[in-house]
Amino acid sequence: MPTRWADNDHYGHVNNVTYYSYFDTAVNAWLIHATGTDIRELPAIGVVAQTSCKFVGSLSFPDQLRVGLRIARLGRSSITYDLAIFREDGDVLELAATGTFVHVYVDDVTRKPVEIPAVIRTAAQVLVVAAD
Repeated sequence: MPTRWADNDHYGHVNNVTYYSYFDTAVNAWLIHATGTDIRELPAIGVVAQTSCKFVGSLSFPDQLRVGLRIARLGRSSITYDLAIFREDGDVLELAATGTFVHVYVDDVTRKPVEIPAVIRTAAQVLVVAAD
């Protein structure tokens, strides 16, 4: 994932709120790729219920990033992702941030919680890790 010119703030580094955009992009891009489905067309949508980020290192345009993700919890209607953002430096990955991202699945009309769609649950099971 590339950083963008607009990601930098007045201080010359990627603004803190942009990390949440990287999380959102990584999770949804993975969902689309892993399911082979346009997730926007499902009768249930994942809304972000909670996020957190721990900043470890600084990023700046034009850094190239790699975002890793795993699933810490796969519930009935929610998925908790653990993420890590790394800056690529040649063959070396430098940790820049870690975080969590929780999707709660809701009916696309009523916005009431529903079970995770089967196509998403099947894909997500591959990334579930045992608790540390």
